[in-house]
Parts: sequence; structure tokens; C-alpha cells
Amino acid sequence: MRKIWIIAVREYNAAVRTKAFIVSVVLMPVFMVGGIVAQKLLKGQVDTTDKKLAVIDHTGQLLESIQMAANARNDKEVIDKETGKKINPKYVIEPIEPNTEDPDDQRLELSNLIREKKLHAFVEIGKDVIEPQSKPDSKSDILPSTERIIYHGESAAIDRMRRWLRDELNPSIKQLRLATRDIDPKVVAQVIRFAQVEPHGLLSMEAGKVKSEGRKSEGQLMATPIIVMFLMFMMIMIGAPPLINSVLEEKMQRIAEVLLGSVTPFQIMFGKLLGTVGVSLTMVILYVGGGILLAEKIDASQYIPYDLLPWFIVFQVMAIFMFGAMFIAVGAACSDLKEAQSMTMPVMVMVMVPLFVWINVVKEPLSAFSTWMSLVPTCTPLLMLLRQATPASIPIWQPWVGLAGVVVFTIFCVWAAGRIFRVGLLMQGKPPKITDLMRWAIRG
Repeated sequence: MRKIWIIAVREYNAAVRTKAFIVSVVLMPVFMVGGIVAQKLLKGQVDTTDKKLAVIDHTGQLLESIQMAANARNDKEVIDKETGKKINPKYVIEPIEPNTEDPDDQRLELSNLIREKKLHAFVEIGKDVIEPQSKPDSKSDILPSTERIIYHGESAAIDRMRRWLRDELNPSIKQLRLATRDIDPKVVAQVIRFAQVEPHGLLSMEAGKVKSEGRKSEGQLMATPIIVMFLMFMMIMIGAPPLINSVLEEKMQRIAEVLLGSVTPFQIMFGKLLGTVGVSLTMVILYVGGGILLAEKIDASQYIPYDLLPWFIVFQVMAIFMFGAMFIAVGAACSDLKEAQSMTMPVMVMVMVPLFVWINVVKEPLSAFSTWMSLVPTCTPLLMLLRQATPASIPIWQPWVGLAGVVVFTIFCVWAAGRIFRVGLLMQGKPPKITDLMRWAIRG
């Protein structure tokens, strides 16, 4: 055990004292929240060039409302009142008289103007849009062309102007429809007023009083499970895959042959695993401790799932042992990095399977699919913790059964990896196959 401990300490020191470790500690939060921060910083970085929209209004009644809406938007949203800086493009509406004799020729001409950057887009409003003759439940893509509003542009599907036009046109169309039927729009608005179904948590008894959890948004309910799962995933990816390079380096430089003169292959392998576990626990302490301090500082400590911390640490240790043993076995079996890359794919797939199904699990944590997926040993560390982080009451036996399955499977992985490591560490030249690894694990 003393030799294993010496190797583990050496691996730990070699990892945490490098610049790569410090950089990864600093950059991991950036990777996790960088997208959100980038969206905030780039929110104001938009093209402020004026956008000209050609309108072909076959109804003869909607053009004026579009122009008024564009003028109102240009007055409010184009110039920042405080800085006087232009922050949004100005929408310029250009009326186009419909060509009833050859409408396709007119559409082609306007399309060419868009290609020449003289026009941003054009919209054609059918003559029966206000008074459609088709059934109310008809889909928009099967309506006759006279009842449709067709927007043409180079990126029409994601064009912000198209969404603006949709939001402005529909109230105007509704007003015209009500006016033709002599119906008061205020009465209609009151009748069709939408009633929200507010999401609230369960009530509980505290200090002799009934306490409500209050209103909870979907973002609040999903934030904790997502953060917990992706934090563990990042720990696994930072800790386990580098073991391949560690083993390959010692194998290619013949360092392993020297080490085998004083220690057994299993001692080398297990020492590396212990060192990697120590590195991952160090990062857990840094991030979880930092997160708790930050939450207390901004008065958000109620969102920290303290009851999950023991489960997080246990599952984290088991995941590093389990996947680390797989990566070590691959590194020992290969002779160079190119061989290892192809052999790594099956292990990477097992690591990433929870990322393919986490949305279904977090939405339905008590479903049969979520339960059985979280009991698969390779998925248990991520998915079981994800389920426990949701507000749903997970049966107490499931985490314990999942943990037992992970422990048994981890022991098997370490045992099998030890046999592969013993055979592959001194093997050179022959590219390994999955069948070779299986044969080495069975026969030793």
C-alpha cells in the first residue's frame, strides 16, 4: 500500500503543480457560463444599417398600420435616449403597387433587389387575409395564397423584421375583423383574456406554521440539476481522459519498464487512479466551496442543495475510478496516441450517453425510463444525481441501489483494467482491438 500511496502522491503533485491545472481551474467556469456572459456582452452588437421593407398590400387596408408601427418603433428603439447612439436598425417601409398581370415577374424583380442589397426583404399580403374563407383550424401552409402573408428574404426564417411584422400585423388584422362585425375590441379582449397557471412548490409545516415555497419558474427548477450534472461531467472530463496520455508517455519513453522493477502493474495503475481522484476532489472543493461562498454573499444560499453534497462526492469518486480505469486500460493497450484516439471512442460514448437523455430525465425524473437509465452503472453518477437535484421525491432505495451497482461495476472495471494493464504495458507494435482487450481481461 505504501508504494501505491507514493505513486498516487506523485501523480497528484504532477497534476496540480502544472500551469495546465491552474488554467483549467480558471477556465472551467468560463466554459460553463461563458455562453451566457457572451450573449449579455454581445446583446448590443447588432447591425444598425437601415433595413428597407417592400410591402405589397393586396388588401389596401394594412399598409398604413405597418407604416405607423415602423415609425413608432423607429422613434423608440433606434436611438439610445441617454447616449444618442444608434443601437438598432431603422425600418423603412416602401409601398409597392401589386402587379396583377404578372405577379411572378414582380417577385423576381424584388428578389434581385434583395440580392443587390438595395432591399432587405419584401412581404406580400393576400387580398383575403382580413376576411378569409377557409376554415379557422386550417394550417397556414395549406391556405390559399390569397389568405396568406408571405415574407421573402435571404434569411427569412430567422429574420427579426419578420417577427416584428408578424407581431404588428396580427393586432391590426384582428381590429379590422372586429370592426366589420361591429364588435367592441375591449369586450373581446376581456372575454379571451388568458389565465396563467402559476407554478408553485409544495407546502410544508415549519415551526407550527404552514409555509409555501412560492412561485417557481422553469428556469429555477432546472438550474440546480443542470449545474450539478455539468459540474460532475466537467470533473470527469478533466480527470479521467488525461490518464491515457500519462500511461502512453511512460510506456513510449520506457519509464514503465523501470517502474516494473520495483512495483507491480496493478500498483502503478491503482496509484494513478488514486492521484486522479485526489485531483478531482481538489477541484470539487475549490468550485463547491467557491460556489457556497458566492451564494452566501449574494444571499442565494437557499438554492445550494447541501443534502446532495455527500452524494456528489461519492458519485464523483466512483465515476473517476470507473472511467479512469477504462482510459488507463486503453492507454496501456496502445502504442501511440493515434491508436488511442480510435480506441477511446467507445469509452467516450459511455461518458456522454447521459448528455443525450438528460432533458427527458430532468422533465420526468420519476418515469420508468429515467429510473432505469439512472440505474445503468455508467450513467448512474450523472443521471441519479440529476434526478436527486430535481424537486421530485426520488424513492430512497433508488440512489442506494444505484450506488451499489456503481461500486460493483467499478470494482469490476478496476479488476479488468488491471489485467489489461499488466499485459498491454510492455506490448509494442501491434495495434490493439476491442476483442484483444476482452481476451486480456478474461485470461489475464
